[in-house]
Amino acid sequence: MSLGHACVDVYQGAVAALVPFFVAERAYSYAAASGIVLAASLLSSVAQPLFGVLTDRFAMPWLLPLAAAASGAGVAVSGIGGSYPLTLAAMAVSGIGVAAFHPEAARAARAASDGRHTAMGWFALGGNVGFALAPPLVAAVVASWGLRASPLLGLPALAGVALCTAAVRSAADRAGSAPPATEGAQPSEGSESAEGAPEAAPGRDDWAAFLRLSGAVVCRSIVFVGLSTFVSLYVRERTGGGAAAGTAALCVLYAGGAVGTLAGSRLAGRWGRLRVVRHSYAVTVLAVGGVVLVPGPPLYLFVALASAGLYVPFSLHVTLGQDCLPRRMGTAGGVTLGLTVSIGGAAAPALGALADATSLRTGLLPLLVPPVVAWFLLRGLREPVPATALSPVTGSRA
Repeated sequence: MSLGHACVDVYQGAVAALVPFFVAERAYSYAAASGIVLAASLLSSVAQPLFGVLTDRFAMPWLLPLAAAASGAGVAVSGIGGSYPLTLAAMAVSGIGVAAFHPEAARAARAASDGRHTAMGWFALGGNVGFALAPPLVAAVVASWGLRASPLLGLPALAGVALCTAAVRSAADRAGSAPPATEGAQPSEGSESAEGAPEAAPGRDDWAAFLRLSGAVVCRSIVFVGLSTFVSLYVRERTGGGAAAGTAALCVLYAGGAVGTLAGSRLAGRWGRLRVVRHSYAVTVLAVGGVVLVPGPPLYLFVALASAGLYVPFSLHVTLGQDCLPRRMGTAGGVTLGLTVSIGGAAAPALGALADATSLRTGLLPLLVPPVVAWFLLRGLREPVPATALSPVTGSRA
């Protein structure tokens, strides 16, 4: 599941990595280029909670390989032809594929990991590795042969289809080898219903806490998508480097997630999830300030610090959301991994329009505000009780 997650999230990272090439090859403005990011995230942000609701009602492991294929297909055709509307449509298809993948994948990974923070950290790490691999992959293909070579970017999706299919079969085999229920035993709460839909796990949903958590994840998303969209162009401008300098900055932003995600799960085991998340947002404020204000090569250090501040709470958001909504884990995954993450793309065109009207540096200044808001939203929030995981195949309680 972790490797399949990496193959799918390559396409979330690829969208931002393609932006400088669309600007250079098709002369898009900052606002038009950020509209591509919005196209990939808008439908995804709306669709992920819907897929989350479906996975709460029905086990849909077959959706994982199908979603992996769709996420890659959109990006693969995005560079073919020069039509802006067709490019937006292709990115939207990729966004829907990403939307379909994450709720079911988060539920299946939670069940396979028995709810352990460290194990879920490895699952989240897979997605972060995919993000980190996207800039060098896009640079290697598009910088060499231009946007017309974008079909080559579909290769990770083929690997993702194979990996997700193998994961589904493995989970099915494990479920099939489980000992049968005792004859006459009553089904426990949270078991699969007669119609095949999983019933809710025990526990009370805390919607107030979940909404505050979701607001914090939205704030994180705005900062992350904003930096992802413009940091490559910004570093070129501030350091005087070329395409390699911008790609390196994007790699630093994404690669820091590998360290941050695992560190977050380990720190949470010692200090508690909410305490770690709040401190991460405080670090993010300082890091974004450094990105905006510090010139020259030291800029890379603040990009790395921003990456740590944004990624340390990443997997913790997922488990916190599932524990706030123990009866609706698919919905929780769809929101924390989907809606709130993708909705940051809606802010990208506004940042791009501000950058067009003023400067790219001024366009990044608003990113100082969201982590402050996130810190206040999580202040005073109590640690939820861990929820019971559901089977990755049937949806029944593990």
